[in-house]
Amino acid sequence: MLNRLSLYQKLAASLFLIFSAVIVLIVSWSQTLEQVSQHQAQQKLHLQLAEHLVADNPLLKEGVYDYNALENLFHTLMLLGPAFEFYFVDPSGEILTYSAPKGKVTRKKVDLVPLLALIEHNNKLPIYGQDPRNLDKEKIFSVAPVYSHENQQQKHLQGYLYIIIGGEAYDTIFSRIQSSDALMITAMWFSAGLVFLLLLLLAIFRTFTQPIQSLATQLKKIEAAQFDLTQVKLTPWPNNTHNEIHQLGRSVNQMLVRIDSQLKQLKHNDAQRRELLAHLSHDLRTPLASLQGYLELLNQAMPEDACVQQADYLAISLNNAKQLKNLIDQIFELAHLESGQVAINNERFNLGELMYDCLAKFALKAEQAGVTLKVEPHICDFMVLSDIAKLERVLSNLIDNALRHTPSGGSITLRVIPQGQKIKLQVCDTGTGIKAEEIDYIFDARYRASNAQGCKKTHGGLGLAICKQLLKLLHSDIQVYSQLGKGTQFEMLLMKS
Repeated sequence: MLNRLSLYQKLAASLFLIFSAVIVLIVSWSQTLEQVSQHQAQQKLHLQLAEHLVADNPLLKEGVYDYNALENLFHTLMLLGPAFEFYFVDPSGEILTYSAPKGKVTRKKVDLVPLLALIEHNNKLPIYGQDPRNLDKEKIFSVAPVYSHENQQQKHLQGYLYIIIGGEAYDTIFSRIQSSDALMITAMWFSAGLVFLLLLLLAIFRTFTQPIQSLATQLKKIEAAQFDLTQVKLTPWPNNTHNEIHQLGRSVNQMLVRIDSQLKQLKHNDAQRRELLAHLSHDLRTPLASLQGYLELLNQAMPEDACVQQADYLAISLNNAKQLKNLIDQIFELAHLESGQVAINNERFNLGELMYDCLAKFALKAEQAGVTLKVEPHICDFMVLSDIAKLERVLSNLIDNALRHTPSGGSITLRVIPQGQKIKLQVCDTGTGIKAEEIDYIFDARYRASNAQGCKKTHGGLGLAICKQLLKLLHSDIQVYSQLGKGTQFEMLLMKS
């Protein structure tokens, strides 16, 4: 899942989680600190409360003898101060009487250790004592010892006045107020954290993603300019830096300069090759045409009693001249196609008529070879938009190529398959087929597959290369499917009209 995220998304997710955790910790810590500070202040403020009540109230000043009266006193004091709960415990910590309603007190005894600690060392506040109403909670408190006066000289510890500061009623009201305050504080902290997070993200993302964005923008411009560096200014990257993105940018610049140099060299070499082929073809065509013409005249004017051997030599020379002329014509045609100066004349025409015309040109040759020519479907009425002359040249080359590799008794089929707004045109034969490892090379100029070795039927070897270039000009492509010994299928896509 993480591998699908971009660098921007990973940084955003990481920082958001980190700052969310920081915000939660800060809010929790601030609430805890606020609570401790509040308890310390409240306990310090009411530290002498129990002592003053014991000293000023007659029921407690001389000792507790009437627990019912004491309970009524506690109840009255609780009405006057709802935030306090009053308990009277004996020297062992057992609760003897209290101000709470019946059934609210769950403890029968409280621990005296925090009470004695507050009496003896009241400078380490806050000190928490057990809450008689809850077995799990502790509260801040005020405490004072209560003595009974058996005589004027002797005092006896009768118990402790134990006052819970912030009782259950106080907690209920305060929790409601605190919940709304906490919500507001949390919202403020969270909002402040998000704003801070946004600012930090913007700063970090600008630092980390600006070089990447600059590199991506540069590559898009170069791609739009078809990798022509003369139309694009490369971004200068700082030297002697440990920033990996800057290092990557410099490496990309060097690679682009190297590729541009190699492309220019390849274009220059290709232009020279095409120019050489064009000049060579043009220079050879004139003497070859003259040679062929004179050989034909000699062959026609040969007397009947001429030497048979001389006639054979003359026929061989004429045949070789024709082969050489055919090869020169193909080289000239291929060079012309690769020059990029060929005009395309698209027009609307009937594909079926073109297919039948092409087969008609090879009908006699196919009959002599014992090969059947056919069109599927037989009634083929499809209108296409293309250059009819160049498409005819493609079909002628493919049919001629199929005839050379299809033995007697085989067949060649031109098949049309509609596909939406396009038409698939197939040229299928039942010939010798092509090896799988050779299919990728059959369109290379002068490449001859192993099924053509020893072929006595003369050909220039450039027919498929010319087909490839012609279909490229027609904005189409040619696919090959073949099985050795079963035949070959060439197919291309044409646009419907």
